[in-house]
Amino acid sequence: MPDHQNKLIAETSSELSAVLKLLRRHRADIKNSYKEKRGERQILSREERRVILNKTARRCHICGGKIEGNKFDADHVMAHSSGGKHNIDNYLPAHSLCNNYRWDYLAEEFQLILKIGVWCRTLIEHNKTTLDQKIAKSFIEYEKSRLKRRKK
Repeated sequence: MPDHQNKLIAETSSELSAVLKLLRRHRADIKNSYKEKRGERQILSREERRVILNKTARRCHICGGKIEGNKFDADHVMAHSSGGKHNIDNYLPAHSLCNNYRWDYLAEEFQLILKIGVWCRTLIEHNKTTLDQKIAKSFIEYEKSRLKRRKK
């Protein structure tokens, strides 16, 4: 996949949608190619989890926030679903929320998601158009629904 960091990746909303679909399909192809080879996930020992947590001075490798206690996800740097190994070098600590949102996106897909998210955040903060109001309202409804599901 091409690197989309420093160039315009789409001229229209249809093209942006197509790029997002292409990235998702590429990720699915990679996952499918490793399906037979990846084996079972393995449980980390207490000592392995301690080593992983200390790699980042008890900070989430995704958001940089402090990890309190020992409650964290040992996140595969190279996703297990994409052939990432059960090896202590392939893990970094992450908050569960951060890890769940990072999911198993490929780097270019995650970078695009971050760019879209930061752009939406700026729109919502400025609150000058009906678009940002729709985005904010829709996000609030989604978040309420997500939190309600989590409580169950």
